[in-house]
Amino acid sequence: MLKVTVESEIADEPKTSFELEQQQGNWAVDKTLFDGDVVCLSKNHYHVIWKNKSYQVEVVQADHQQKIFELLINGQSFKTTVKDQLALLLEGMGLHEKAVQKINHVKAPMPGLIQSIAVSEGDQVSRGDTLLVLVAMKMENIIKASGDGIVKSLKINPGETVEKNQVMLEFH
Repeated sequence: MLKVTVESEIADEPKTSFELEQQQGNWAVDKTLFDGDVVCLSKNHYHVIWKNKSYQVEVVQADHQQKIFELLINGQSFKTTVKDQLALLLEGMGLHEKAVQKINHVKAPMPGLIQSIAVSEGDQVSRGDTLLVLVAMKMENIIKASGDGIVKSLKINPGETVEKNQVMLEFH
């Protein structure tokens, strides 16, 4: 189940929220079966027919990590945020995903050779950002941030070898 919040660019329009879930291969909006039609016209462009109305939808921006999407629907701009079951559970417990996903350090997942480092000390990183490339068993492994943070120090350099669980980066 997903909870979708939609905010219009028009200042007076209130935010609206609805639940979206898949039931037996079909989608339901607020527990009502979606009986409309969605056709992908081209990348990021869709035509939707729902409740006897036609909508031209363009995905203008998509931040899959933060689950924030900017849509243009029949020429009007909308910002949507999507919360999955984990985010809703954490929110219900008084926690937020961002608080839980702050990182303190990054350890080597396996022994290997540091091919390149994509960040420097003082850099702000977000979940999903590339940190470095580790070569192990002739394969390049892109190591990405598992949360948000600011790089405090680099414990490795390109060309160095690392052991499994060796701390490579520290964060504030």
